[in-house]
Amino acid sequence: MLFVFSAVIIFVTQLQTMTNITDEFMYSMFPKSREYCMMILRPGPNADQEGVEKLIWEHGRRNFALRADGQLSIVCPVTIESNISGMGIFNTSIDDTRKLMEEDPAVQAGVFVFELHPILGFPGDNLPGE
Repeated sequence: MLFVFSAVIIFVTQLQTMTNITDEFMYSMFPKSREYCMMILRPGPNADQEGVEKLIWEHGRRNFALRADGQLSIVCPVTIESNISGMGIFNTSIDDTRKLMEEDPAVQAGVFVFELHPILGFPGDNLPGE
């Protein structure tokens, strides 16, 4: 019972400290959104093939290059075994993102398959960190 009471107090405290966002602020932000492309990466039919580690390493190297070139804004590998291997937010159209992903060596080898979704985001959003 004490645990439940403590959890309720923590939840209420968090609600009280959350920033208040007005309707006016939200309406002013919507026009600032822009289109991005979300890519979901999944294990492909050859995910268990011998030597897959080298292909995944080169896939990672390519992701770093796409980030450096400003095409891949956020890349997130999934850290547990799952039906999702990772996701990325591309600063490119769906057609351009599809072309980039089809050129990926791990996709070409069937280690990964991908799906693309048009999304909206706010320029300048980022992950917190150093």
